[in-house]
Formats: sequence, C-alpha cells, structure tokens
Amino acid sequence: MYPEIEPYDHGLLDVGDGHHVYWETCGNPDGKPALVLHGGPGSGCSPGMRRHFDPDAYRIVLFDQRGCGRSTPHASTPVVDLSANTTDHLVADIELLRATLGVERWLVFGASWGTVLSLVYAQRHPERVTELVQAGVATGRRAETDLLTRVLGPMFPDAWARFSAHVGDPEGDLAAAYLERLVDPDPAVHQPAADEWCRWEDAMLPLTANPRFDPPEYRLAFARLVAHYWAHGSWLAENEVLDGADRLAGIPGVLVQGTLDLGNLVGIPWLLAHAWPDAELIVIDDAAHGGSTAMSDARVAATDRFR
Repeated sequence: MYPEIEPYDHGLLDVGDGHHVYWETCGNPDGKPALVLHGGPGSGCSPGMRRHFDPDAYRIVLFDQRGCGRSTPHASTPVVDLSANTTDHLVADIELLRATLGVERWLVFGASWGTVLSLVYAQRHPERVTELVQAGVATGRRAETDLLTRVLGPMFPDAWARFSAHVGDPEGDLAAAYLERLVDPDPAVHQPAADEWCRWEDAMLPLTANPRFDPPEYRLAFARLVAHYWAHGSWLAENEVLDGADRLAGIPGVLVQGTLDLGNLVGIPWLLAHAWPDAELIVIDDAAHGGSTAMSDARVAATDRFR
C-alpha cells in the first residue's frame, strides 16, 4: 500500500433531507478521479482507504455515507429518523458529489457493502464510471443477509444463540426485530441491542481485526444502519444487481475475494463474475472478509493497472 497521506480539501455537502455528508480529496488534484465507497453501511471512511491509490496519479475522493463518520445528523443520536437513508438516497448523493467536485467520470472502489453501492451506482450511471475495483464482494441479496443473520448460526452456535435470544424470536426476521429495538429512543433498549449486534458481527468474522466496534456511539450508529438496510433488503429486488450486470458491459472491473470469505457460501463472487464478463475475479488464499496483506496488494495492483 502507498504511504499515508492527508486530504488537501474537505467539506460537508448538503444533500437534502437535513443531511450533510463529509467528503475529502487526497492525492493529485489533477489526477485521475477515483471514488471510495466504504462498507457497513455505517462504518465510515478511514485513512487507510487512501493508501490503495498512487497519490501522484489519482485524485482520491472519499465520503462518509449518510448517518455515519463525520456526516450529520449522526445515526447514534438518541432519536433517529432513517427514512431518508436508503440506497436511492446514497446513489443520488454520489451523483451530487461528483457534480459538485466537477468530476466527469471516475473509477469506483468499494469494499463489502461498498461493493453493493458501487455496482448499483454503476448500473444506474454507467456513463460516469471508468472502472470498478471491488473487494469482499456483496450484491445485496436477501440470501446474503440471511446467511449473515441466520444460516451461519450452526457455525457459531453459542454466539448465534445469544444474538437471536436478545430479540426473543429466533425464527423471525432478526434484522427487523433488531431494528425495532435499535431505533427505540430509550438507551436502555437501543444500546444493548447495538452491543449484541456488534458482538455477533465480531463472532462471525473471527479472522477480522477491523473494524473494532468502539466507542458505544459507533456501535449504535453502525448497528442501526446495517439493520435498517438489511431489514429492507437494501431497497433492491432480490437479484437486481446480478440481473442488471449487463449494464456494466464495457466497464472493466477487478473483484478481489478471499477464499475464507463466508459470502462465498452463497456463491457471490462467481455469480457476479459470470454475469459481468468484463470483470476479472482474483481469489486470494487464506483471506477472509476482513482482508489481508495479499488482498490489499491485489487491490493496489488493480488501481495501478487503471491509473
């Protein structure tokens, strides 16, 4: 990865609905534009994301999606309104940010949830995307969120028993049940729910050093946003991203996936690579969803190729 760098510009963009999203630009102001979409939803940007790009070649744009990071209002406020935080809103925010920064087209780089958002954005605005670099691939299907909330239970039985017992209905929609508690204004209700949600996330990603879910405000915002998106199917039809892959024709892509990524159990990277012939799938041995040095090297090699 490239050395650490600091932004040369940043700001808060008024995207409507009372929301302001934090953005920053790093690297070469005259370089090739590249947009970074973080995971979660709700994890926010981190300085390490800047390091996947040659700072002499790229104009690197990062932003915190609605409700997280340095964007306002933050989803950890005791009383939260998430009605204006949907996939459609985030895609519109990306387009507004692009126009505000005077970018005609850009490479889009995403990880985990950021791959879902990247793919949806590219399918709706293919004329704005030069390439896609994706890691820890997801497509937003219910099959994927069911995997993460229920199907993995037998692999981590003690952790799942605690996770499901917290909402008292292990046979129901766990994301929806958690969301009901997470948006309750009473801290005695929403904070324990956030803590249990993040404890389960840690348990089912045992090889992942990051993210660490601290402080409590981070856990609350993260859990609220993830449960909000999962409970609503990310506002996508079940196979929308895979079925719409033909709209990515002509956009080169690189998919970097670890062999130990649990999303592989529902075939995510291979299904996407099959549906999108312009994508190259790179599978990294002994790497999980949280990544590895070899996965970072593969992502850097991809951005170097496209610079």
